[in-house]
Amino acid sequence: MSVVDASTAPDGRDGRDGRRPPAPRHGGRAGARPCVDPDQLPDGLVVADEHGRVVCFNAAAQRITAVRAADALGAPLEKALPLEDLEGRRWWQLTDPYGGLAIRVRQPERNLLLPGVREVLVSARYVRDLPLGPVRRVVVTLRDTEARRRTERSHAELIATVAHELRSPLTSVKGFTATLLAKWERFTDDQKRLMLETVDADADRVTRLIAELLDISRIDSGRLEVRRQPVDIGAAVSRHIQAYVAAGQRADRFLLRIEQPLPALWADPDKIDQVLSNLLENAVRHGEGTVTIDVTPSASPREGEETGTSVTVSDEGPGIPEESMNRVFTRFWRGSKRGGTGLGLYIVKGIVEAHGGTITVGRASGGGAEFRFTLPVSIPAYLA
Repeated sequence: MSVVDASTAPDGRDGRDGRRPPAPRHGGRAGARPCVDPDQLPDGLVVADEHGRVVCFNAAAQRITAVRAADALGAPLEKALPLEDLEGRRWWQLTDPYGGLAIRVRQPERNLLLPGVREVLVSARYVRDLPLGPVRRVVVTLRDTEARRRTERSHAELIATVAHELRSPLTSVKGFTATLLAKWERFTDDQKRLMLETVDADADRVTRLIAELLDISRIDSGRLEVRRQPVDIGAAVSRHIQAYVAAGQRADRFLLRIEQPLPALWADPDKIDQVLSNLLENAVRHGEGTVTIDVTPSASPREGEETGTSVTVSDEGPGIPEESMNRVFTRFWRGSKRGGTGLGLYIVKGIVEAHGGTITVGRASGGGAEFRFTLPVSIPAYLA
């Protein structure tokens, strides 16, 4: 454990002025071992004593700062952590933890720079024996900014994608409505109908995009609600196939196989429809040949339940490259250049997992992509 306190003598008295250190304020007995080894903490931890000398420098702090604990322990805090703000000013001189305001007890988290222009998230706590007494310890926590940067990049990419996807339909809607308003009498009824149908389709596209954004927000925050009721999964798949046939797809392109008897399934019918819609659309748009849908009973993905229902959607297209398999359910993944936001499969995974189920992707026997999701029965306790 990388913890050294050179200021305490073996008899428990302070090695500099002969005073005994104060009793621990966390309620434990003096001399008790710490509850957690600092090297086990996920964040960097640096502690300086009342003289500003570093007495603790854990493993995460070594990783984040690239400074060895042996070099930091016993060194002045400002030398062990030569932090600067984003304007190049030395942070310890600005904050002055030992000589600053006696009422100050902490520094909120902020972005600071280490040598080499490496950003870290730093927060500090000032420990005093008395409310307005001198600082006995300065406790500093460090966090790497890489995770936050990834989140910020993801948000920026989401905004860029949404802006791009909204621009096209809104431009179309604005153009056609402005043209109709300005030159209504010049168009035939068929021309008017065509333009209004285009506006209607583009409005539906905007609505779908907004619904996707709301779903992503709920999934990311863990607030996706599932309203369970009995679902006939075979009938739900049949409805989607009939809709594709009515829209012009050949009926013989779809093969539905249902293994009976299926266990009862309690799920959110609207969200299950959303999952089926995304998987079938992917197979039709990006795949080739026959789209096969297998609905079978299977082992439940949830412990304590014996059976569940599995749905497998496969096609005979080129499939998904092996190196892309682990990215299929991430945001903005696109299997081809045929449009789409790249958010559909991310939402599908969120919906399936909100039901307590699992979803996987692989290669079908015919060479195409194969998506398989399994849902637990989830019969309410009062009916079990």
